[in-house]
Amino acid sequence: MSLAIPAIFAGIAEPLISLTDLAIIGQIPENSATALAAVGTVGSFLSAIIWTIAQTKTSISSIVSRALGAGELTKASVLIPQAIWLNISLGLLIYVITYFLAPTIFHFYTNEKPVLDIAVSYYKIRAFGFPFTLCAFAIFGIFRGIQNTSWAMIASLTGAAVNIILTYILVLGSPFSESYGIEGAAIASVIAQATLLLVALFFLYKKTSYRITLPDFNNLYLLKKHVQLTANFFLRTLAINVAIYLSYRYANNYGIEQAATHAILMNIWLFFSFLIDGFANAGNALGGKLLGSKDPDSLLYLSKKTNGYGIAIALILAILCGVAYPFLGHLFTDNSEVLKLLSITFWLVLVMQPINAVAFVYDGIFKGWGEASYLRNLLWILTGFVFIPVLLILDYFNLELFAIWLAFFTWMLGRSVLLHLKFKQKIKELL
Repeated sequence: MSLAIPAIFAGIAEPLISLTDLAIIGQIPENSATALAAVGTVGSFLSAIIWTIAQTKTSISSIVSRALGAGELTKASVLIPQAIWLNISLGLLIYVITYFLAPTIFHFYTNEKPVLDIAVSYYKIRAFGFPFTLCAFAIFGIFRGIQNTSWAMIASLTGAAVNIILTYILVLGSPFSESYGIEGAAIASVIAQATLLLVALFFLYKKTSYRITLPDFNNLYLLKKHVQLTANFFLRTLAINVAIYLSYRYANNYGIEQAATHAILMNIWLFFSFLIDGFANAGNALGGKLLGSKDPDSLLYLSKKTNGYGIAIALILAILCGVAYPFLGHLFTDNSEVLKLLSITFWLVLVMQPINAVAFVYDGIFKGWGEASYLRNLLWILTGFVFIPVLLILDYFNLELFAIWLAFFTWMLGRSVLLHLKFKQKIKELL
């Protein structure tokens, strides 16, 4: 719990930034549905990139935590500057490439010119934060590997607080500044990401012995392992992003109101996912450590506890949102058509939460074990043979948003069941 609770607060910072942008942008007097659809579309692509590059954090955590469990932590120190500089370089590369390709990228999501123009303008500013985010992710991976998630929590919540305050001021204006509209939300997000990194650097230098020095390229053993793990985690996450991309593509084809509704549903779903994912992060840190020390009994205990807590949190979230069901939509928009669509589809997101919890917990434990290739194969199989067929069949029957979210439901159910069975098999092998 000392790992999971801070990890929960750290994990919700990024989706909280996206939810804040949606809630405040939805209050813009003119064309709020178009603005929501545009920001939601960018949010989908940003989630794809961030989820993919966040796997560098998971890989570092896995290597460091297993070294900690085996009593060989000093051997991992050479990896730290190598991984951090690799992430910074990767962030700059992604920014430069996607900045110039932004019109082409978002054309794949939507053909609505007003939505496309706003999306490109918003993205070109917000993407400037990629190098900050990737550097912070590498540092967070170190913290988690040495069994500390509190420092990442403080950094993430500080960044989220800065984002909320600045987004409100820059989007809607204040007595001391003019309104910058959607561009203001992007500027606020970049400043928040820079703030988050500064806080992370403070803890790295104040609380650990690690420093961002020039990397040692004479010892590349752990860096090669890190890159191999990260590549498989990348491919795993790419399968998730294919599902999310298709969901936005279909939602945009259904109309602007449907696209805006899907953007709200997806961002709430991601917020819930990152919140519950705190227990997965604890499983990631402890799972690697316990495998390193070869302790199957404690791994079994870890699984039961983290699943129990994850399901409990999921049920609490579902109940609270069920009580607030008639009012939640108004936090994001006053568009009557969007509110109507939300009222008839949001229950699907709530029903999925306990199933999601089980999938996320096992996913975190398997990441800690370094089981990147298994997770990669599982996600591609489920995306190709469950999510896509269900989406296509239900879309054929004109179920629109229901087609999308029932596809996600069956996809998550498959993840939770198959990961549970694989975990039981792994424990038997260790006993």
